[in-house]
Amino acid sequence: MNQDTINLIEQYYAAFNNADMDTFLGLLTDDVIHDINQGKRETGKDSFRQFMACMNYNYKEQLVDMVIMATPDGSRAAAEFVVLGKYLQSDEGLPAARGQEYRLPAGAFFEIRDGKVARITNYYNLQDWIAQVSA
Repeated sequence: MNQDTINLIEQYYAAFNNADMDTFLGLLTDDVIHDINQGKRETGKDSFRQFMACMNYNYKEQLVDMVIMATPDGSRAAAEFVVLGKYLQSDEGLPAARGQEYRLPAGAFFEIRDGKVARITNYYNLQDWIAQVSA
């Protein structure tokens, strides 16, 4: 495992958990590719910034039980974790928000270039999340 890449992903998620969007976005390449769970692919740091602004408006999340793995050359990484969240504002096409809390297993895959995140692909079970916030 490549410790530099593991450290990068640890910094990425620490910035996320601390809602430090300047540091979080600073760890991305300008042309970062973001594969949204069960959604479209977006490219560029500006698109990612807009996505995170929407996420931070609609949800409050902390990621726990983090396990991070990296290839020996550091070009790829994966993380498995649990999302502890609160649904703050209704998101388009999803159930109405009423402050529901949720616990959701999730994972992510990364491509690393020049010491920054060049691609992130997130996975979680959307139907599980819908069932939790609809209960």
